[in-house]
Amino acid sequence: MSYSVTEPSSRTKWFAGSMVILYAIITLLPLVWIIATGFKSPSDAIAYPPKVVFTPSLEGYVNLFTERTRVTPQMLEEAGEPTKWYDKIVHEQGAVISGKSRYGERFFNSVIIGFGSTLLCMILGTAAAYAFSRFRIPLKDDLLFFILSTRMMPPIAVSIPIFLMFRQLGLNDTHLGMILLYTAVNLSLSVWLLKGFIDEIPIEYEEAALIDGYTRFQAFYKVVLPQAATGIASTAIFCLIFAWNEYAFAVLLTSGTAQTAPPFIPTIIGVGGKDWPAVAAGATIFLVPVMVFTILLRKHLLRGITFGAVRK
Repeated sequence: MSYSVTEPSSRTKWFAGSMVILYAIITLLPLVWIIATGFKSPSDAIAYPPKVVFTPSLEGYVNLFTERTRVTPQMLEEAGEPTKWYDKIVHEQGAVISGKSRYGERFFNSVIIGFGSTLLCMILGTAAAYAFSRFRIPLKDDLLFFILSTRMMPPIAVSIPIFLMFRQLGLNDTHLGMILLYTAVNLSLSVWLLKGFIDEIPIEYEEAALIDGYTRFQAFYKVVLPQAATGIASTAIFCLIFAWNEYAFAVLLTSGTAQTAPPFIPTIIGVGGKDWPAVAAGATIFLVPVMVFTILLRKHLLRGITFGAVRK
């Protein structure tokens, strides 16, 4: 019976597969529970022991997107039978819809700030990483370490100085201020990651392009950028995840106009207290853009993680 040193045995494959499945279950269970809670009624959401089998309800999503006012039974009778399905759900709670909630606005703010800062971070980070990779810069190592050191500080340590600076500049509670702030925080990560990817691209490609008459910018745009696409995609995912989920700066520097979803979701209050199905529904919807973005770029992400791992 032949035995291969590189080919794992069937027992090893079975053990590795079992570990992967176990890890996937442990990782996905909280996500599945949040999604399921969004379809529970408030009583089922706080039931003890927790209910695994329940009657699905859209009450949490209705409460998430509406403002409700409790009224007397007599006022409900005077209002007549509800004509829309969400009005019926609210009437069953003994309330009427008084307006729209601000979750939609906060979610849209997250889209603007998250994707805006990621785009700006990729533009500046790619240019800086290319410069560090290809040109002789005085004190290059010191500058790279200084850039990385900005990532070492916890956000709360610099939140007060940033708040005072933003107040003087008029950037408090603005989309521009949050985009610039998240770009500054993520720039160190993008420069370091992208420099590693660009270092792996042979400089001979650019030299050949320059000999053919390309300018330095044309060589960068037509030769380097396509080669670094996997690195840019994977770096963009990490930058978007930080900007999308960031909480400390969003709480301190925004309150209305530019407030994002993370500080808004915990403030969702139901008619009788904390509305956990609405909170779970808001968290579920909030997960979708990053999940879709990551799925669309998953091939680039996997290639980017292993890029340069094997040298010829």
